[in-house]
Amino acid sequence: MEQVAPKHGYSLPIRDSQSWDCGGPPVTAPGLARGAGSHLGPAQRVPEGERLPTKHRRGPQKPGPPTRGEAPSAAGPEGGAEVLFSVDCTKLKDYFLPEKRDFDCIYFNFPHCGRKAGVVKNRELLAQFFHGSAEVLTVEGEIHVALCNGQGGTPADQPRREWHNSWQIVAVAAGAGFILSNVHPFKADTIHGYKCTGYRSQDKSFCVEGALNHIFTRSMPLPYFKPMICEIELESRKVSFQVPQVLVDKINRGFLELNSNHPVRTIKEKLTAELSQAFPLQNIDYCLSLLHQGHLNGVCHSNIFWIILSPEETPSTEEMSNGLANAVLFSHVDFCRDIDKNGWVNVPEGCHISKQYYLRPSLLPYAQAIIQRGAFLPGTLHVLSGPVFRKCLIAPYSMPVFHEMVFVCAVNRGTENKCIQMLMNNIKTSIYSFHQTVPRFKVSINLQETKSFETTELNDFAAFESQLSKIQYFICMEIDPSGSCEKGFCVGIIRTAHYELVSSELVVVFASLNLDLLAMLICGISDWRMLWTSDTRFLCQFPRGELRLFKSFSLYPPSYVHDVSFWVPDGEQFDEVAFHTVARQVSGEMVVSIQLIDSFQQSETGRKSLCYRLTFQSCDKALSRQEVAGMQLLFRKEINQRLRVALR
Repeated sequence: MEQVAPKHGYSLPIRDSQSWDCGGPPVTAPGLARGAGSHLGPAQRVPEGERLPTKHRRGPQKPGPPTRGEAPSAAGPEGGAEVLFSVDCTKLKDYFLPEKRDFDCIYFNFPHCGRKAGVVKNRELLAQFFHGSAEVLTVEGEIHVALCNGQGGTPADQPRREWHNSWQIVAVAAGAGFILSNVHPFKADTIHGYKCTGYRSQDKSFCVEGALNHIFTRSMPLPYFKPMICEIELESRKVSFQVPQVLVDKINRGFLELNSNHPVRTIKEKLTAELSQAFPLQNIDYCLSLLHQGHLNGVCHSNIFWIILSPEETPSTEEMSNGLANAVLFSHVDFCRDIDKNGWVNVPEGCHISKQYYLRPSLLPYAQAIIQRGAFLPGTLHVLSGPVFRKCLIAPYSMPVFHEMVFVCAVNRGTENKCIQMLMNNIKTSIYSFHQTVPRFKVSINLQETKSFETTELNDFAAFESQLSKIQYFICMEIDPSGSCEKGFCVGIIRTAHYELVSSELVVVFASLNLDLLAMLICGISDWRMLWTSDTRFLCQFPRGELRLFKSFSLYPPSYVHDVSFWVPDGEQFDEVAFHTVARQVSGEMVVSIQLIDSFQQSETGRKSLCYRLTFQSCDKALSRQEVAGMQLLFRKEINQRLRVALR
């Protein structure tokens, strides 16, 4: 098949000991690369030892070996450069020996298929170029692509074209595993020796006004999670359980450990240090089990990650007595079909299991246990922290796992309000000190009484907390990024309780903070998933635990929309949380939004049909249209099997 060569834009790699350039003016490498409608200035020199492959094809060409040019300009032999002509930018690997394919940077200026080629043909050219570049680019290399104003289809283009009429460069690059990490104006007049010669060197000018240079980097691959078994000590014996698949990449990440520089740990340490100035303080993090046992009064059981004993793996009495079995296998129950109408886990008939376990949704029960056991000192602030797990609907600030910090203090009756005020003053001082190092926006944090909130106004964190026990105050944080106040977020709660059996003279104050939500608001992180990314470019922005304004390394990620409609099983209440949990699992947290767009009920049969719209988008990885299509097919299969819906 003949290969259509790009007419506007040439593939121009330059290499020295540190960098490779391809198709444009240099950014990290010395020398000047060649682009569309431009030429090297006579005074521009390319340092010795560099190579400058280029191409000058004006129409369909069959691939062939490149020729070495001896131009008497700066790119000639006297300048120390080697010029390669007729290099196919979509097959760079074919023109370089394996040991010479380590490009650190590739430039492609104003690519175009030529003549009256439409946007579809140019997208195909870019797709092939990105795939070809992936074979010769180093792991941390960059690809620079300059496009005319509006062609890229990103919000950086002003004015912005309609998506279908653009080159969709970010989505095209995602197909080859690249993300857009930076974009800035292309200014040819600031580059010495770079001149526009017009369309095919004619008088007709080649317009670069408003042009943008798009910088792409490699993405981490999409995750594929194998089943994970977690072993813990429970009731003086070692047990193991299978981690729910949606949490596999979030168990045992160690964000709060001593050697961590994650912003969640930084916030925890700063809060602890500030509160230690006002209270005697005791940390209690060492004995908190991941599993709870029994029944949570008032809590919706569809919000819980259930863990039950697996009957087929339960050790026999003989094995236990002979010491042949010291662990039992737990398997997780994720979906509503395993829970009866009263919210209890269904157990197969003939299985004699009396205990139910679930991943801890809160640290509050541990704090309450400290008080009930009398293992506390009045006036001492006891601090508990660690990850907690809650099923929830998909939204940018709704987290199925986050790090909770709980403060417990028993004080004399009548002094609880003073204790609450001291807690809030020190929390405020800590939060305000963070913004001395992150001077992005003004922040205010305050207590609000629960009666001032409607249930519909609560975020997922506050709504779940209100199920655990009565709340006196919400700790709310408002940010003002640009002069217009943004809606406040509930980042914590405060409740009090009386324990007459322990002491009739004491009142216990409990305060709980969502550390992940605090980190997002303080550092300007708009998506909770970024806190859990495995891409090192996230933590590199917080050296030695310093809090800074986060700058995304994946700009304008493409989004893909798919609809799914189905009949709800007769006589059953549809569990929307379970529906969202399936979407999280099959997509690896790539679903960013689920919206109910239509509901219909047959008058004759009473059957109910629902139609949901799923938006797929990654905050840190390249996500292609083909990958999303596979996720959608798997999602349809899983909801049919697990939720027993009939697809339409």
